[in-house]
Amino acid sequence: MPIEMPKGLPFSVDTWTSSSKRKRHHFLTHAHKDHSFGISSHFAFPIYSTLLTKSLVLQHYPQLDDSLFVGIEIGQSVVVDDPDGAFTVTAFDANHCPGAVMFLFEGNFGNILHTGDCRLTAECVQSLPKKFVGKKGKVPRCQLDYVFLDCTFGKFHQNLPSKHSAIQQVINCIWKHPDAPVVYLTCDLLGQEEILANVSQTFGSKIYVDKASNPECFQALTLTFPDIISEDSSSRFQVLDGFPKLYERAKAKLLEAQAHCQPAPLIIRPSAQWYACEEEFSENKSQRKLRMNEAVRDQFGVWHVCYSIHSSKEELEWTLQLLVPKWVVSTTPSCRAMELDFVKKHCFGNQVAPKDSIWKLLDIATEGSPDVDVSIKGVSGSPMVEEHTQTYAQPQFEPVKVSTGLKGLIKLSPPSKKVTLFGRARIGLQDFSFSHEGPIVASIYNNPPQISANTVEEFSFQEEAEVKCHKSESKTGIADIEVQCLKSVDKETEVHNNASLTIGSSKSYSERLRKFYRTMNVPVPQPLPSLVELMKANKCAKRKFEL
Repeated sequence: MPIEMPKGLPFSVDTWTSSSKRKRHHFLTHAHKDHSFGISSHFAFPIYSTLLTKSLVLQHYPQLDDSLFVGIEIGQSVVVDDPDGAFTVTAFDANHCPGAVMFLFEGNFGNILHTGDCRLTAECVQSLPKKFVGKKGKVPRCQLDYVFLDCTFGKFHQNLPSKHSAIQQVINCIWKHPDAPVVYLTCDLLGQEEILANVSQTFGSKIYVDKASNPECFQALTLTFPDIISEDSSSRFQVLDGFPKLYERAKAKLLEAQAHCQPAPLIIRPSAQWYACEEEFSENKSQRKLRMNEAVRDQFGVWHVCYSIHSSKEELEWTLQLLVPKWVVSTTPSCRAMELDFVKKHCFGNQVAPKDSIWKLLDIATEGSPDVDVSIKGVSGSPMVEEHTQTYAQPQFEPVKVSTGLKGLIKLSPPSKKVTLFGRARIGLQDFSFSHEGPIVASIYNNPPQISANTVEEFSFQEEAEVKCHKSESKTGIADIEVQCLKSVDKETEVHNNASLTIGSSKSYSERLRKFYRTMNVPVPQPLPSLVELMKANKCAKRKFEL
């Protein structure tokens, strides 16, 4: 699920919650349901989207009024009037699915690129204004303040084949199985229509789509490629529902052909998720590389082709090296931007000037202080928490100067003079914000997809592996806390630590921190034992060994 935009911005992107409804302007990057979820109950005028995206969304949510939408097409710029100052938004091709766009916002709040879901290519990046695109390793003439980036495959280290290459693999696989009486293509998701169109054109045959069992795919094709649809169930090329229960359906098709003494049908699944799970659980790297070049048959008789509508880690790194943004926020999944080398090297050391437009996103009241003297440097480390086993990079904190104009507005509970990032969270900064407002926070959590035990039991072994892969990603996203916070305060705000605070006790968690975990449906992690306890435990172990 996408994340909420910072509080200081007047617009939302792909979020439809009660808090998003309070924004004055709303933007929809594409029509996938995880980006339009809640739009039927928390909609408000205006909603900016492409015409195709609007048409697809209205098919899913017919209760929406067409008049709520304002059209913006690829390459088009729109000036949006706002009480805080007009801003310009431009749409660019996201190379994700039909109608999908990236939004570039330019206004008093700075320059912000929101990619939505995307498969970034050289064409996508070069279509952006030249002032935002530099040469590799060099800062462009105009630097983006924020990039809200799709990091779905930010941990996937293999080079993903291009869409064109993957489509050719599908066609080659069909050519190699001329005896297959039926070719089932699991291309029922929005974004896979191009595969069906190329297969139909290459073999001169239309694709059968069961309107009754797969109405969404049928309706999407009527808007994107209506000429390739066939309602003849005897057609050789047919669309088959994909994940979940794919292997149950595949097994039924294969057994049916065997019972009638017919050649086995050809079942092709174009998706990168299977490859991502293989990388997660497999140890043979050479075989994984070979799988990228041609279709691969699994133990269930399903042929896989690595077709991705999301960027690989390499593509994300390459894009960031050209854009060189000041801050990168992972939209899907949360916290995944921390996996990118560019973010580790460049985004933790950024210095924000006192009058930088980024501070507007903090939405901090500055009454009586027109010239706020505030400086902050990012944390030079990667704080991480993983379930019950915590691993922390100890950052080096730089001083933060707070002018008298901000005194009384920023209230801190007594920290120690030298305390790590995790220590600050544990002893509790009363007004420390764990939201995604401004440059203080690099990303925000989202509720992970909940998969019930009953649902998992319905999957085959291979699908269970993919579910585990999804779950591991969700857990990592929940665990990896990417918080760039105020590092320390000057002598005027520093006070001695509360001696009565028990560091190793769960009571040391502030109520604000506990509330944060509860609102995110995440269990409060167990605190680390104190150094004294560790020393005692070590001594006890040595004594037992000596005895």
